[in-house]
Amino acid sequence: MKHLTRLALAGAVAVTGAAVSAQELYTPNLSYRTGPFAATGIPLMNGQADYMNMLNARDGGIGGVPVNFEECETGYSTEKGVECYERTKDKALVTQPWSTGITLQVLPKTNVDQIPILAPGYGFSPMSDGKTFQWAFNPPASYWDGMSMILQEVSGGDLSSLAGKKIAHLHLDHPYGKEPLPLLEAMGEQHGFEVLPIPVGISEMQNQSAQWLQIRRERPDYVIMWGWGAMNAGAITEAVKTRYPMDQFIGVWWSGHSDDLQLVGEDGAGYRAISWSLPNADAPVMQAIKEHVGDKSLADTEEQGEVFYGRGVVISAILAEGIRNAQAMTGNSEVTPSDLRDGLASLNFTQERIDELGLTGMMAPFATSCADHTGHSGGWMIRWDGSQFVQDSDLLSANRAAIEPLEAEKAAEYAASNAPWPMNEACEAM
Repeated sequence: MKHLTRLALAGAVAVTGAAVSAQELYTPNLSYRTGPFAATGIPLMNGQADYMNMLNARDGGIGGVPVNFEECETGYSTEKGVECYERTKDKALVTQPWSTGITLQVLPKTNVDQIPILAPGYGFSPMSDGKTFQWAFNPPASYWDGMSMILQEVSGGDLSSLAGKKIAHLHLDHPYGKEPLPLLEAMGEQHGFEVLPIPVGISEMQNQSAQWLQIRRERPDYVIMWGWGAMNAGAITEAVKTRYPMDQFIGVWWSGHSDDLQLVGEDGAGYRAISWSLPNADAPVMQAIKEHVGDKSLADTEEQGEVFYGRGVVISAILAEGIRNAQAMTGNSEVTPSDLRDGLASLNFTQERIDELGLTGMMAPFATSCADHTGHSGGWMIRWDGSQFVQDSDLLSANRAAIEPLEAEKAAEYAASNAPWPMNEACEAM
């Protein structure tokens, strides 16, 4: 199979026949350890790699087949990301684009190349619609889920209480930052609150004086941040400098990075972010990484106890479970991208399974299906207490009744604008 490197036969072949075994499961990661977003990329990539290295050392890989988790560095550049996709696709079981911009560029290629995209917690939110986006997966929660949970938290569960208020959307001027705007604007129109989009260009990330001057002038009731890399630290520093109330400043899960808050320490206390993962240094999986990866890890002990490293571990656990499902469904250790697509469409992270995998306290239950490629696990608010992020809420759930019509609308628009777009009609019967 072109998507697996196979072990060559050596020497004479026994008369009973040749046994050809899979050499590796090739699951390339389009990483970004360099550039303006490296501060967030490094711990995420470290967590992902350490989990797969642990499986290789402890279990011989997945189903006895070693995992090749090669990284292709993109620097978060869409152009370089597409180059990495093209370079790796001939052998790849999966594409992990690590950028909404790269995801959007690769998405139309998936129907042709038939390689699943795995974009945990990022990408185009309507990818949840498995009938339309049969090769794309964004478990366990989408950006629209995240925005919904934030709005429910700040409104006390009643969005009508936000009527007459002003919410600033401070965001990277990039497809990632703009992704939640359709839902936010629809909710503002429905519930009577004003939405104030405030974009931050990549060249402005470390100097946001103009954006925070606008915030000081407009005096929004809340600032919701869709930041990334150096933008997070720049925004948090400016918020402290302008004395914006930190308990009214909330970020998406990529804006909940410990290093960004450590720059301001106690002055950042009260800042919150929504998160679909929690750090738990005492979880059995973390102990397994210490035992089987040890000093080969690129992460130090402090990083391993933080949000982003733990999230990287969870992301690789999701991929590994998809591969296990594919192996179980086919009865083969050698799986194809098509097999993996089916495996990712049958994830079932019950609490029992989470505990079995050693991920206790690190993620919430969720399940995917042919029609639902996200699973919508919900998430928690985490709050900076001056020295670290701590859990600050019970598990929150997105208002799926409000999101699903918009998902269907935007999925249909995407398919129409990229016609002819093949649909997975079998999902209707599943």
